[in-house]
Amino acid sequence: MITDAQVERWLREDVGHHDVTNQVPGETTGRLVAKDSGVVAGLEAATAVFEYLDVTVTDRLEDGTAVEPGDDVLRVEGTAREVLRGERVAVNLAGHASGIATRTRTAVDAARAESEAVSIAATRKTTPGLRGLEKRAVVAGGGDTHRLDLSHMVMVKDNHIAEMGLEDAIERFQERTSFATKIDVEVETVADAPRAAAAGADVVLLDNMSPGDTRRAVAELADYEGVLVEASGGITVADVPDYAATGVDVISMGSLTHSAPSLDLSFRTDE
Repeated sequence: MITDAQVERWLREDVGHHDVTNQVPGETTGRLVAKDSGVVAGLEAATAVFEYLDVTVTDRLEDGTAVEPGDDVLRVEGTAREVLRGERVAVNLAGHASGIATRTRTAVDAARAESEAVSIAATRKTTPGLRGLEKRAVVAGGGDTHRLDLSHMVMVKDNHIAEMGLEDAIERFQERTSFATKIDVEVETVADAPRAAAAGADVVLLDNMSPGDTRRAVAELADYEGVLVEASGGITVADVPDYAATGVDVISMGSLTHSAPSLDLSFRTDE
């Protein structure tokens, strides 16, 4: 849900207190146009920006739609001043989200070349204030959101294990969570993978392991029914096929959100 408060913050940052640039009279139309091939996302946010300014969105593509250069992504009509005021914020949001959706789709396609079963997931490595936009963009690209925030799932990471020990950390969190809350345990060695599963992990995250070690850890976990295996840690799109072939259930990638280049979009008025 994109709130008016979010839109107000975005516009206040860009418009400021004395906007002379966009003091343009009359009515106009505008369209958001793709300049690159990719997958569009963030159009709900772009629409919210224009509608907040009483600009009518007359047409738009669905998030997750593949586009080619020259394709119209969104069309608007309204007063020239308000169309122009919303333009840059809308383009920035849609371009950023579309870049994430495009990178996610590329990773998903790479995974599918090796396995139909493995999921591509995001992480919490998102831009403060834009997590909702970025997570929805991952979904638009065919990926999984992973946990949306700290309350969504318990992740036992290296610092928890350093403070409490692997088994004690898992036991502590099991005592404090609902039956509906999964526990994801990060391990750094093949030997620790079955330890985590035996101690009660619902998901065992293989952190920064090579594809070879990942495959060995998957084999070690084969007897633990219902335990999901996740690979993570510096995995790039180019690495995805090697990890997808190991038998893991999930490949989580921070680069989907923190390193995706913006999709090149252009806004043109009165054409």
